[in-house]
Amino acid sequence: MRIRMATCTRSAIACAALTLGVSALAASPVANEKIAVAKASVQRAEQSGAPELAPVEMAAAREKLARAEKAATDREAKPAAMLAEQADIDAQMAEATAQQQRSHKAAMEFDASMQALRGEATRATQPAQ
Repeated sequence: MRIRMATCTRSAIACAALTLGVSALAASPVANEKIAVAKASVQRAEQSGAPELAPVEMAAAREKLARAEKAATDREAKPAAMLAEQADIDAQMAEATAQQQRSHKAAMEFDASMQALRGEATRATQPAQ
């Protein structure tokens, strides 16, 4: 009877260990997918000029992506997925900030051009002396 109990206990422990191992492996593709999404977001942000126009956000995205990749390498699926999501959001923020900076610059240049045109129009309509 004791041998049977010990065998059942060992089987239960082995089954639990197998279940944990399978669940850890099942979580890994999700983390890897989120890391791939974050990498794509970081690349888009880099191409949008974010390193120059939004350096703080860009640095945060890169740092969190690196930490997510390390966590995935260490088979820590939950932290890897969480960090990848944060890196994705930071990269999107960097891209949006870069776009906002470009839009602001274009608006300022437009205002300056309009001011110059108004000045030219005013001079052109003034009587010659």
